[in-house]
Amino acid sequence: MARRTFKSIGEFLLNLPSRWICKHEYNTQAFVRFNERPVELEFVFRKLMEIYPLKILDVGTGSISLPHLMRKCGFLVTAIDNIHDYWPAGRSNRHYHVINDDITNTNLKDTFDLITCISVLEHIKKPDSAVRNMFSLLNPNGYLILTFPYNENRYVQNVYELTGSSYGQNVPFITQSYSRTELNKWVQENHGTIVEQEYWQFWEGDHWTVGNQIIPPRKVGAGDNHQLTCILIQRTGE
Repeated sequence: MARRTFKSIGEFLLNLPSRWICKHEYNTQAFVRFNERPVELEFVFRKLMEIYPLKILDVGTGSISLPHLMRKCGFLVTAIDNIHDYWPAGRSNRHYHVINDDITNTNLKDTFDLITCISVLEHIKKPDSAVRNMFSLLNPNGYLILTFPYNENRYVQNVYELTGSSYGQNVPFITQSYSRTELNKWVQENHGTIVEQEYWQFWEGDHWTVGNQIIPPRKVGAGDNHQLTCILIQRTGE
């Protein structure tokens, strides 16, 4: 009985910081703007429901709870982020353990059935290396889920520098908008096949953050105005 009591007290004390953080976040909620996560996460979990991979790698986790949610679905999940380079002031994730690893020069040795990289690739200065290493970490016939700002015909090195961009001018990182040219290159060089691609219109302008925001966002075709894509790619060769 005493041992059980000490265990209960220990669990209570260990949970105090997270309980305080949760309460603080609840009490300090303030609306800034709607973002793309509902569209991206719906795509991720719909693909998980169809594929049911055993081992998953999440690239560029940051502070979000995606790895925790996937683990709660029963999958075995590894989460990584380039913490030292992208978060020099320190970044912690209270939802899941995140390994400090640079996907452009990864130290991971394990392989995975599915890799998620959600709104991360646009911030990486060496996206070709990142994509190449993600493919190298996939098991044969494994899957890669990517989401990022996208325009079918034109690449932009940093959307925050475009005329009419509504935010992001003071952030310490770039946000690229990729095009069909980059996507085709990644698929061809890494022996992949695009299984599914969605196009979403979030803004009235041609590129991410440009013009008035459209809420709710619209799922459109490749020939329609769009600024975000969700893609499922399968590794089909060596």
